[in-house]
Amino acid sequence: MSENILESINNRVALFNEGIDESVHIYEIASLLKTLHDDDEELYAQTLETLPHEILAEVLLEMPQQHMEEAYEQLGAEHLASLASELDTDDAADFIQNIEEVNEELAEEVLSKLSDDDRATIETLISYEDNEAGAYMQTELFEARAEESVGESIKRLRAMKADELIDNVHQAFVVDKHRRLIGAILLEDLILHESHELYGDILHDGHNTIHVHAHDDIYDVVEVFANYNLNTLAVVDENQILLGRITADDIHDVMEERATEQIYHMAGVNDEAEQDEEFWSIGKTRAIWLGINLLTAIAASVVIGMFDATLEAIVALAILMPIVASMGGNAGTQTLTVTVRKIALGEIEGKEAYATVKREVLLALFNGFVFAILIGAVAYLWFKIPLLGLVIALSMIINLFFAGFFGTIIPLGLRRAGIDPAIGSTVILTTVTDVVGFLSFLGLATIILL
Repeated sequence: MSENILESINNRVALFNEGIDESVHIYEIASLLKTLHDDDEELYAQTLETLPHEILAEVLLEMPQQHMEEAYEQLGAEHLASLASELDTDDAADFIQNIEEVNEELAEEVLSKLSDDDRATIETLISYEDNEAGAYMQTELFEARAEESVGESIKRLRAMKADELIDNVHQAFVVDKHRRLIGAILLEDLILHESHELYGDILHDGHNTIHVHAHDDIYDVVEVFANYNLNTLAVVDENQILLGRITADDIHDVMEERATEQIYHMAGVNDEAEQDEEFWSIGKTRAIWLGINLLTAIAASVVIGMFDATLEAIVALAILMPIVASMGGNAGTQTLTVTVRKIALGEIEGKEAYATVKREVLLALFNGFVFAILIGAVAYLWFKIPLLGLVIALSMIINLFFAGFFGTIIPLGLRRAGIDPAIGSTVILTTVTDVVGFLSFLGLATIILL
């Protein structure tokens, strides 16, 4: 089994190196290595040592966190420095930061073994905050001067490609003599011009001048990519000097991380803690949210306890009571999910907030009336108590109204307070729908039926 996997790895490495089969991808080699790791760790370790540096560097970035950590400890600073030098600058910065999370001294040693230029570039990228555009940019790009001819720049691009200094080139970023960004020209537009034409002459207002600043929030950059359907985007400093570019694959990673983070937060789970291998660390973070949930459940139970006499008098209430709370919780979760997603996509700003609240409340009321009629009829047919159907119908309308209202107000309020809307929204909303559901149902029952 292990020998077959190793043979498949070697075949794909050979094809990848020779460029015979363009369908062979680094991801495939990484997947085979993960399988080999599970089957034979000793052979896996030997294979890592023999893989070509340019392949291993990219493969490690595709490996699970635990496998990367093992590889860092195994390969040593000299080998890791060689791998980092094979990567694009943005990937190299991620590579060093991953090592730093495992072993800070090793990361420092790896940096010290890089060339002065590579080390300075990586240290600059690492210096940006995690949420800043500069942390995601790469310095490799196709840059052309305004006084340069198209032919000269294309000749230079050919040389860069031959030396494997750049890949995924989609456009030429045009700068002035001080490297201030003037604009960008797509390669598909560039081939329409004669080789003797100067960039300064062919550049006009119709060409792409969209860019971001190095300290811009990365989620704002994601919106720019989405709104303008871009493949790459220039990054400049406060003086408009071109620093680098952000590519669509980096934005895809950001969106995936954001989606994962929101899913975890909606469930009351810490996304960073879940990546920790330590059992007690994961358990502790989950226990915190479960403890909060316990308190909210007690609050709902206190409300139920206020109507113990009503429940003793009419046992049917205890049977129907969970229906109201459950419907409110589900309706609220639907609203909450839609609202949080719209906030994440930047679709709720200013007046849109009011429109969103109004829309969700109206939808909740519509569903409230529909299901009020349905459950009212079921309750009447089930228990043969006409007013009981009325009680649960009214309670259903009230609870779904509050579910729609607070399903939008809670995340919007958290955002205004500077808190991630996904964090804690579910726990707060569940408390509201449970308390309102039980209070309205049992309160109306006490007034109408007793």
